Amino acid sequence: MTAETSQTLDRGLRVLKLLADTDHGLTVTELSNKLGVNRTVVYRLLATLEQHALIRRDLGGRARVGLGVLRLGRQVHPLVREAALPALRSLAEDIGATAHLTLVDGAEALAVAVVEPTWTDYHVAYRTGFRHPLDRGAAGRAILAARQGALGDGGFTLTHGELEAGASGAAAPLVGITGLEGSVGIVMLADSVPERVGPRVVDAAREVADALR
Repeated sequence: MTAETSQTLDRGLRVLKLLADTDHGLTVTELSNKLGVNRTVVYRLLATLEQHALIRRDLGGRARVGLGVLRLGRQVHPLVREAALPALRSLAEDIGATAHLTLVDGAEALAVAVVEPTWTDYHVAYRTGFRHPLDRGAAGRAILAARQGALGDGGFTLTHGELEAGASGAAAPLVGITGLEGSVGIVMLADSVPERVGPRVVDAAREVADALR
């Protein structure tokens, strides 16, 4: 038996998804055509979403995603962090290095979860909330490589000394999660990353992606 659903809520969510997929916004007529409903219905949907700051309309009348969506988005990080922690703990303990989950935040890479190993004499201090450009460090470079389809056969990215002198990193992108760009990686005090680390990071990224689906 199919559960009862709200047609209005469904349409409102479809409006948000349509607007999220475009950079230039959509007119009432364009939304009406895409949704298969009349313009009056679209006007009501937009008025309601606008009251909650989930959409905004520019001077030309085109609707775009509003800043209210960002407030909702901030609550995603704790959920993502919780889902990723088991795989990160396993990775950190196995490799003996600091493991992290990094997500794209605008033009930057943002560490949203960090786990340090418990048994090592020393390790790299890496904190949740740490930001860096996407084109520096293994975490960001892995995400960019995935965007460009340039990861290579191993599926991971290695760097040395880009974010901290004497530290090496390995990271693999999250794959197959709609609307979420990120990577799982490790950072260690070493001149190079041991051979087994890259494939192990890829496995951890796969575990995190599975937990988030």
